[in-house]
Amino acid sequence: MSTPHLTVNGRRHAITGPDEQTLVQLLRHTLGLTGTHVGCDTAQCGACTVLVDGQAVKSCNLLVRQCEGAAVTTVEALAAPDGTLNPLQQAFSRCHGLQCGYCTPGMLMSATALLAENPHPTEAEIVHALEGNLCRCTGYVNIVAAVQAAAAAG
Repeated sequence: MSTPHLTVNGRRHAITGPDEQTLVQLLRHTLGLTGTHVGCDTAQCGACTVLVDGQAVKSCNLLVRQCEGAAVTTVEALAAPDGTLNPLQQAFSRCHGLQCGYCTPGMLMSATALLAENPHPTEAEIVHALEGNLCRCTGYVNIVAAVQAAAAAG
């Protein structure tokens, strides 16, 4: 058993647990950050997407020990401390980029990574950035429109 140290949403943690513990297990079960969803547990659906050192990753197939020293950002960190939604979250609401909401945290995190790297992506770049995130409700049109709206809002 190792004791990795990582920062989650700005707070440093020393993590004890089995070496095979995945990041999503740590986030949901140990830290109580249930905004990160588990959909397939095989890195196919993207519901568990978080940022690790600014990069969108699927936390269901990443071991905690692989995150030693990393900065992890979950969907809980997107809104301001007072609960005010960030521009991307506001755009998802305004553009109806969510329905059941199950894929939404992963979509938001993938889009956050995209916009951090490319503040003015084309529609094709948005579609490509979201390829690893599956939605069974919206057909993606409104999700892409939400990311475009957030990018336009700057």
